[in-house]
Amino acid sequence: MKKVGVIMGSISDLNAVKPAIDLLKELDIPFEAHVYSAHRSPMEATDFAKNAALNGFGVIIAAAGKAAHLAGALAAQTTLPVIGIPVKSSTLDGLDALLSTVQMPSGLPVATVAIDGSYNAAMLAAQIIALSDASLSEKLHNMRQSMHESVLEKDRELQEKIAEI
Repeated sequence: MKKVGVIMGSISDLNAVKPAIDLLKELDIPFEAHVYSAHRSPMEATDFAKNAALNGFGVIIAAAGKAAHLAGALAAQTTLPVIGIPVKSSTLDGLDALLSTVQMPSGLPVATVAIDGSYNAAMLAAQIIALSDASLSEKLHNMRQSMHESVLEKDRELQEKIAEI
């Protein structure tokens, strides 16, 4: 199974990224997490992205706040899918990070999730990895089925409450 790279622009992004790490662990997807800054450690970020495919990675998740150039900087150095997590870390409530992550030039896409949406970033990474892993695909199918059943159960509870009113 291919690994997922989880790259944070700062250690302060760890709380925002924790749901992604938890989901990757739950799904038994191998991953590595690192702090590499697009601005303060550009050589290390570039080296990671350039060599990611050779090092067994299939997807890179990049979390950054403020100017949030990390996902784009990584995407410029690899053809692997890059998923950006804009992190809420400034007075602009993460809107600055969202726009910096999502507004990429043609030919260098970054799949972008919601501000602090690391769970969905990991889910998307899992779906990409599952394209070539039947066992992971089955796990994801089972998770979806569980979500479906949970919603139907909540609807049954609602119907009972309405009947009591």
